[in-house]
Amino acid sequence: MNIKLTIEYDGTRYHGWQIQSTGETIQSVLEKAVSIFFGKPTRIIGSGRTDAGVHALGQVANFFCDQEPDPHRLQRGLNALTPEDITIKEVTMVPDCLEGGRGGRRRVCEYGVLNRSTPSPFHLNRAWHVHDPLDVQSMREPTRRLEGKHDFSAFQAAGCDAIHPIRQIYPPSRDDRNELHVYTTDATAFLRHTVRNIGGPVREIARKQRTPESFAELLRVRDRTKAGATAPAHGLFLIEVKY
Repeated sequence: MNIKLTIEYDGTRYHGWQIQSTGETIQSVLEKAVSIFFGKPTRIIGSGRTDAGVHALGQVANFFCDQEPDPHRLQRGLNALTPEDITIKEVTMVPDCLEGGRGGRRRVCEYGVLNRSTPSPFHLNRAWHVHDPLDVQSMREPTRRLEGKHDFSAFQAAGCDAIHPIRQIYPPSRDDRNELHVYTTDATAFLRHTVRNIGGPVREIARKQRTPESFAELLRVRDRTKAGATAPAHGLFLIEVKY
């Protein structure tokens, strides 16, 4: 049986999604829980990686097992075996051809910016706190320029294992919740650190340190060294993987 999990997690204390030797990850916690539940080592396949500190409301993973479990019982069992900052939202049986890392047509991410003079305990590790005033309206133009199919080499971090840097981004949006500004990006896929690398120069535009026109130039020259700083991980959420 091929079992699909939809997962929600707070990534604050984890070293990202993928198993690694440097510390605990979301994947390692889930594999341990599934292995305990079925009484045998079980590998989990994720729809994609999230970095250390990044959160998810709709990460997708799957695994194969030789029995057909009751989805409700499995969901309750896995939630009992995982810490409170990881939750299995849904368990479904899916065709064998579907794997977590394959078949996802689009991925939706949100990035939160808290723009006020003081930090907020309610947005701690949930949004990028920017204390100096931002011209939020000026951020609309550069994000609009992202729409369409482009070479995103200027926003691709070192170590990315993507076959090519071409990605399709659908119309981005912004939701202003008083001092919290949430930017939604919907794409066929993301290169490593793409959303966070976009956030750095967009902030510079909002602070009048860079022009909107220079942002379009970044897409043209495809040079990561010209794109400025990377936004912190904790403002980023993986919202949904669309199949």
